[in-house]
Amino acid sequence: MPIHTEPTTVAGAHLQLRVIPRDAHTISRKDISPNALRVLYRLREGGFGAYLVGGAVRDLLVGGHPKDFDVATDATPEQVKALFRNCRLIGRRFRLAHVVYGREIIEVATFRANVDDGSGDRELHEGGRLLRDNVYGTIEDDAVRRDFTANALYYAIEDFSVRDYVGGYEDVSNRLMRLIGDPETRYREDPVRMLRAVRLAAKLGFGIETATAEPIARLAPLLAESAPARLFEESLKLFLSGHAVAGFIGLEQHGLLPALLPETAAALKSNRSGALRRMLLEGLESTDKRVAADEPVSPAFLFALLLWPAYCRALMSLQAGGMHAAEAERRAADRVTLHQLNTIALPRRFSLPMQEIWLLQSRFSQRQRKRVFRLLTHPRFRASFDFLVLRQSASPEHADDIAFWREAQTQSGEALAAHLDAHPASDADEGAPTKRRRRRRRRGPATSE
Repeated sequence: MPIHTEPTTVAGAHLQLRVIPRDAHTISRKDISPNALRVLYRLREGGFGAYLVGGAVRDLLVGGHPKDFDVATDATPEQVKALFRNCRLIGRRFRLAHVVYGREIIEVATFRANVDDGSGDRELHEGGRLLRDNVYGTIEDDAVRRDFTANALYYAIEDFSVRDYVGGYEDVSNRLMRLIGDPETRYREDPVRMLRAVRLAAKLGFGIETATAEPIARLAPLLAESAPARLFEESLKLFLSGHAVAGFIGLEQHGLLPALLPETAAALKSNRSGALRRMLLEGLESTDKRVAADEPVSPAFLFALLLWPAYCRALMSLQAGGMHAAEAERRAADRVTLHQLNTIALPRRFSLPMQEIWLLQSRFSQRQRKRVFRLLTHPRFRASFDFLVLRQSASPEHADDIAFWREAQTQSGEALAAHLDAHPASDADEGAPTKRRRRRRRRGPATSE
């Protein structure tokens, strides 16, 4: 069956609907979540239009394996809830239906429109940022208001075709991220779209279309208007989805790094040797490998890595001002964390372990028996040691410490104690502060009243 096209008009915009039949695309129902299919068929049986939409369709077309399956329909959230007993309605900015099957959630969204005739619920910030968007419309309206053409593809359960209103099918074929509509307007509506452009391009190996990329560096400061909690979640998606290196390089290329990680960006710029950037990229590459191997990556370790250049710069500044090393370490950790919270809402359950990883680094040069055993039993020892190993990519001076602590982890307590007793470390060797002897005060002659 050939690809069918027909013109249509939405809110003054001329669209060309392309219907790609089942035999002309690569999406198979066996690659779609059974629960998503269940929702699609139930909506269809209820007399509503039902489409798999967005990232799932895009990923299936490029041979990926989507984790989430979203559904778009002409049914209102209340009508969806009436069809599914296992449904709950969520959201204020975007009213959505969640159909719950055990640990899997199928998100169902009603077609939305960009133009409010007064019957909907839509609110814009005076700067153009979208605060609330619950204006319902047709599938054509819904396609036009989506962010990227690659995310505006609809898989129809009625005939298993893919429907494309904005050229997304061709852009996916050409591996290109392209915004729908005027890029500057769309970024002002939601500045996080700039991060999404970089993240999706990194994930898919796509390029960013020229007009879509052009305003990003200029509008990057608008990210400051986004909720810090939302930027935290977006950062996790960017760096913990298996494409952290490509994502970080994308942030640099498009001028977003100073907006997202301002003090890190400043520290990297001032680090002429490039050692800190090498360490950061090696750490992100290791993160990508762990994600690919389905191994856990702690957000605390991730942000310890991302903010390490900022911490080093703050620490050097404080020490140059004459502050004692231990106090400077604590002050630098607090300062960097506090400043970053203005942009990204890093929860304390991650920020505190992040600081511990930093503060334990100076203790790896210590060899006193009590301190060695105390550090080995510290709950953050393993993460801190892994971080020390990572620092080797920036400076070879840590080789002896790495060798000592790697061996220490393999020895029994008795063997390690014997080794430390045979090779005692002096305070001077460790750089530990020496104890000052208390002066005896001379007693004067006794006096009588």
